[in-house]
Amino acid sequence: MAIATADMPADESVADPGDWAGAIRQRRKALLQRLGMASASALIFSPLLGWSLSFAWVVGYFVVQLLDLWVFAPIVSGKTERLRGLRRVAGWIMLSVNAAYFGSLSVPLWMTGGAMGGICAVMLLSAAAIYAVVNAPRSTSVMLMTASIQFLYLAATPVFMAIHGATPGFVTAAAIAVGVFITYCLSTWQRMNEARLSESAARVEAEEKRAQAEHIMAGRSAFLAAIGHDLRTPISAILTGAAELERGATDAAARSQAHLITDAGFMMKAMLDDLLDHAKLEAGHMTVDQVDFNLRDLLNQTTRLWRGPARAKGLKLRVEGAACIPASVRGDPMRVRQVLNNLISNAMKFTETGSITLRLNAWSEEPAGHAVLITVEDTGPGMTADQVSRLFTPFDQTMSGVSAVHGGTGLGLAISRQLAELMGGRVTVRTRPGAGASFTLSLSLLQGDAVAAAPQALDQESRDAVAHALSGRPASPSAPAPAAQPLAPASRPVAAAAPTAPVPEALSAEAMAARILGSVADPMDIAVAAGAQPDPVMEDGEEDEDRPMRVLVVDDHDINRRAIQLILQPLGCDIATAADGMAALKICEHTAFDLIFMDVRMPELDGRETTRRIRAGDGPNAGVPIIAVTADTAAEDIAACTAAGMTYFVPKPITPPMLLGAITHVMTMAQADEAPEPETVAA
Repeated sequence: MAIATADMPADESVADPGDWAGAIRQRRKALLQRLGMASASALIFSPLLGWSLSFAWVVGYFVVQLLDLWVFAPIVSGKTERLRGLRRVAGWIMLSVNAAYFGSLSVPLWMTGGAMGGICAVMLLSAAAIYAVVNAPRSTSVMLMTASIQFLYLAATPVFMAIHGATPGFVTAAAIAVGVFITYCLSTWQRMNEARLSESAARVEAEEKRAQAEHIMAGRSAFLAAIGHDLRTPISAILTGAAELERGATDAAARSQAHLITDAGFMMKAMLDDLLDHAKLEAGHMTVDQVDFNLRDLLNQTTRLWRGPARAKGLKLRVEGAACIPASVRGDPMRVRQVLNNLISNAMKFTETGSITLRLNAWSEEPAGHAVLITVEDTGPGMTADQVSRLFTPFDQTMSGVSAVHGGTGLGLAISRQLAELMGGRVTVRTRPGAGASFTLSLSLLQGDAVAAAPQALDQESRDAVAHALSGRPASPSAPAPAAQPLAPASRPVAAAAPTAPVPEALSAEAMAARILGSVADPMDIAVAAGAQPDPVMEDGEEDEDRPMRVLVVDDHDINRRAIQLILQPLGCDIATAADGMAALKICEHTAFDLIFMDVRMPELDGRETTRRIRAGDGPNAGVPIIAVTADTAAEDIAACTAAGMTYFVPKPITPPMLLGAITHVMTMAQADEAPEPETVAA
């Protein structure tokens, strides 16, 4: 059998030094095995060789191993892949000396033990040869330098047999057996080497594919983020235009059409959010927060939100076991609310008659936590075992035709299960045909500190969930909204700046849900919910009291600038626009504004850097409230806006309630001379 010697040091230009160094490191890992094997051999054969010879041989073998460690130390430590100069010569000598010294024990075994000692010698040499083959991976040179010495000792077996009087037949048989054994060892090494090479190639290929997959996923995530950002721009325009159409509608038919456009816009936004959430979960980029929140308030507000849609569909929405739910817990309230909204929306979608029941249960769990079970039961048609097996499969509703009847992307339940697992919980289902379905969210939440302020009554996710559940349901006509009055500049106290008529679009949770259903909200309730003060009293000494609010809108998309203008123009604002950050800086040098709406993603100079430069300068707008407007709503994005000096945060798609709510909040905080943390305004 031909054994390639391309990796011999004499031809290192052809050899792969990593193979040789890898074999040396493999031998180093087996050092304890060598020492143990040598000590055991000397102990076992000491009755034949004598204690003094056995002890002297073991000491000599340990000295050889110490020299071996010193010679190959640079390779074992990883400092180099090659030995050079005299150390390289010493390395080859050490490989041969190491193997020769161990095999030398066979000679006294033959000389003192006769034929029986010879049998022991053959067994010892066979083990040494196998050891040399196994511990020389992918290096022909190391294998030959170590195993060939043992092969030479084995080849002397027929000679020793003849010396001890063996017949020619036994001598010939022994010679053939030695030859077969050597051939077997070499072929075994070759097969092992081929297997190692195949494994290495497969590992390299797998690593390349992993890197390629990560690159594709990163590109896909970036693509989805860009697409999500761009799609929110036209959705903003759709929702803004629909709100303005509804504001100016003079008959029931026009208002109904405006409602239809609004619901369709929110349904598009909900579907887009589902797709982006699914992509983040698949890519492993979704994270959950750990903050203190009031679980009772969250459940109460979510349930209250869905009572209107339930009544509109003729269903009863009941809650059982609320008393056992803990108040302050620690977890991710946004994700808990998202999962709960998905489960209730799913029940609302498939339940035509009867009721939807929230069964709540909780108990203390060590250490310092709570186990919480939230079950959503419906009286819908139920499901078969086959339907349950496909229930949490993404897009399965789309493929099975369910979405054609009930709408949706088929992602809600799949996202809910994955979010629950991210939070350390589970979503399970119990159902049978004709007996409804019962979905249970189980969570382990830590005990939280008391939360002073309750969370918002209606967040954007909840708004979308309701709109999604009611999509396709015609809205009943509503009365035209009262015209809004101009807003005063930020330099005036809010008491003097508040409009004399309530802002109609800054809706409370109940008013917004009622609007989705097409009912009329009470204007005074709306105004109070928005933070507006009815019948404000102007302060004495007010200068320039009739000047409208000066607003700068910075966005690289013309449609976004037009959408914000469309919302603010009826309020009498003096609006200027800029298409990028550089243009905004030039305008801010010579014009003072009361409020700036700043897009975050812009070419050349993004919104955050533009804000930093405005804040760092001594221009007239250094202290003006700046509201970030962007589709990037992750926690790290909000933190980046905070660090840049932005005052508030409004997510895309923009709606009149969001924008007017932001203005109301910022003006209120400006009057109180406070610096609020950026937060998301929910419609």
